[in-house]
Amino acid sequence: MSHTYTQNVIHVVFSTKDRRKLMSDELRPRMWAFATGICNNLGILVHAVGGMEDHIHLLLQIPPTLAVAKAVLAIKSNSSRWANEEGVKFAWQQGYGAFSVSSSNVPVVVRYIQNQETHHKKMNFDVEFLALLKKHRIEFDSKFVFG
Repeated sequence: MSHTYTQNVIHVVFSTKDRRKLMSDELRPRMWAFATGICNNLGILVHAVGGMEDHIHLLLQIPPTLAVAKAVLAIKSNSSRWANEEGVKFAWQQGYGAFSVSSSNVPVVVRYIQNQETHHKKMNFDVEFLALLKKHRIEFDSKFVFG
């Protein structure tokens, strides 16, 4: 086979440093647009982006030539620099969660990301993130998850 065929759809989640509520209602849509622009520049297809005051969700289709860690680093570093340049004292948490998504589940995850406000009436980010780790059967030590 002479060509490479991939579909690397990843649900990426990370919070602000110390889960501080740094993203106001005004900042969030601008942050989502800026993060989308970073992804576009890297050749990443953005299926959805959303979140709350203290975290972001991105559903990304990452090209095979780009490692997930490098993609997340580029999104986090460039968006936090942009927010600081916009006058917001801003930083993301050190780590992130990345969960593979099958093509049949893409619409479900898109809806999940688009409905963050509804989800967070029932649970906070800590509960949501632990649920994602458990759902994807990722082993973790809870004393290290939130640093």
